[in-house]
Amino acid sequence: MKRKLEVTELIFRIISYTLLTIFALACLYPLVFSVSSAISGRHAVEYGEIVVFPKDIQFQAFSLMFNDNMFWNSYSNTLFVTLYGTLFAMFTAILGGYALSKKRLLFRKFFNFFLVFTMWFSAGIVPQYLNYLATQKVFNAVGIMDDKWLVVIAMGMAAMNIILLRNAFEGVPSEIEEAAIVDGATEMQVLTNVYIPMSKSTIATVALFFAISRWNGYFWARQMMSNANEHPLQVFIRQRLEFYTDPEQMAGWNAAYASDSVIYALIVCSIVPILIIYPFIQKYFAKGVNVGGVKE
Repeated sequence: MKRKLEVTELIFRIISYTLLTIFALACLYPLVFSVSSAISGRHAVEYGEIVVFPKDIQFQAFSLMFNDNMFWNSYSNTLFVTLYGTLFAMFTAILGGYALSKKRLLFRKFFNFFLVFTMWFSAGIVPQYLNYLATQKVFNAVGIMDDKWLVVIAMGMAAMNIILLRNAFEGVPSEIEEAAIVDGATEMQVLTNVYIPMSKSTIATVALFFAISRWNGYFWARQMMSNANEHPLQVFIRQRLEFYTDPEQMAGWNAAYASDSVIYALIVCSIVPILIIYPFIQKYFAKGVNVGGVKE
């Protein structure tokens, strides 16, 4: 039998659900507005008539974008950077978190402090840029001319995510590890067969963090990639935004759709993969952050 809610509890729930609903709608509205603006006619977009639903529906903006080879090229570059960047970052983060979770690690306190120290004090953009330039020269010297690998390897480290994984690994009972070692498991087998399966919530959460970071990466890709054929999607969107908002370029624009509709169409397509992946990882998200973020 369900307990009858008190008046204060009922009021609290009503207020909570109301605020959560408003917050959810506020988060959803930009996406709805972008979709409506992307498929609406030129007059409705340029005169700000779009609020929620589209007007004078057309799909020419999406057609223009889908017929642009540079769009698909930048999309493939983003998929490349996101896939390999996430795999490499997870590889380094898991190994780093596993090593730092072991009390038998020599100079463990120093390494943990040094890791946290990088979060407190940053060298700044200029030293980081010079470091990336030096790394780029090393890559070129060994024959790696594709600057996408610079984004994958040189930026494949995040102190916060390593700490989350370290804390999650520290929460694995030591008795299970000892039992695996008694059964003849090696260090790598302990990691892959014990720690990773028992920390899959945190690992999935950290993987999502890395994937979103690589997918949305713009600044360093813009700075370090001089070849337009290597630009990821975010850089491509920025370039198209600069083009379609330039009065000189748009002086003779006479299409049935607004130039802003192309930008909105690009934005919608850029977030579709994240929207597809997120529901499958959402169930791990809250648990993963709690397990990895709280140390007993």
